[in-house]
Amino acid sequence: MAVVRRAEPVDLSLAGAAKESRGATRGRLRRWLPVGIGLAIAALMVVVAAAAPLIAPLSPSAQFSDAVLKGPGVVDRHLLGTDDYGRDILSRVIWGARVSLEVGLASVIFGFVLGVPLGILAGVSGGRVETLIMRCADMLMAFPTLLLALIIVAALGGSLANEMLAIGVALTPNFVRLARSLALTIREQDYILAARALGSGQLRVMARHVFPNTLYALVVVASLYIATAIRTEASLSFLGLGVPPPTPSWGNILSEGRQYIKCCPWITTFSGLAIMVAVLAFNLVGDALRDLLDPRLKGE
Repeated sequence: MAVVRRAEPVDLSLAGAAKESRGATRGRLRRWLPVGIGLAIAALMVVVAAAAPLIAPLSPSAQFSDAVLKGPGVVDRHLLGTDDYGRDILSRVIWGARVSLEVGLASVIFGFVLGVPLGILAGVSGGRVETLIMRCADMLMAFPTLLLALIIVAALGGSLANEMLAIGVALTPNFVRLARSLALTIREQDYILAARALGSGQLRVMARHVFPNTLYALVVVASLYIATAIRTEASLSFLGLGVPPPTPSWGNILSEGRQYIKCCPWITTFSGLAIMVAVLAFNLVGDALRDLLDPRLKGE
């Protein structure tokens, strides 16, 4: 007589948990894939900019009279073609990365170092100090970032240092307003009141309690402003107010090639792509830092 065995019961809760776990894993992968791509591109650009003298196949200012306005691959030594002076486009784009990233990083650091302490001071102090700082920030923010940077560079003259200073000053009021708003949200917290009750002075409260608790948001915004600074630098160079020729930057490569855009589009194409990729990469880096540093997202 055949023995009929009863099927083992299936634990639906375990199956549901496994399915939910797989879904969560796929969700994390979808979220972190673009972030990883952005980090990789940003890191690659930093390496290329730092190692430009070693990576660039030719000098960015070297002129080859036998290779004027040659397209990509037409001449073996010019993989991305040449411009109207016979200069190698690949070498100029690589060296342009150094200028753009230097200006982007330095100007954001300048705006951060100048604007964050002022914003925290305004938020913690209140009263006349807050009013004075915020009215000055409002006056600067009345001008668009590019216009304010353009005015400063036009007054000081076009150079790498003046570009850094101009863009840094233009970004400063943004950091002031953000730091103040963050300080306002935490200045009445219990730990701030306890520190004051124990005799901590204004500077100690700002440095030990307010600044560390606002750092994650400030770092995220700073990384996003690197993209803004790169765009602004390219715009200034395109208008002839950036680094003086023959020093290459992505903006002045675009400017020099615009008159040949119909017949020789490669001059502007590759520098334009470099700007686009750099801006996209640093925006993705900002998203990554937000997910990493924001305590509300750490458990997700």
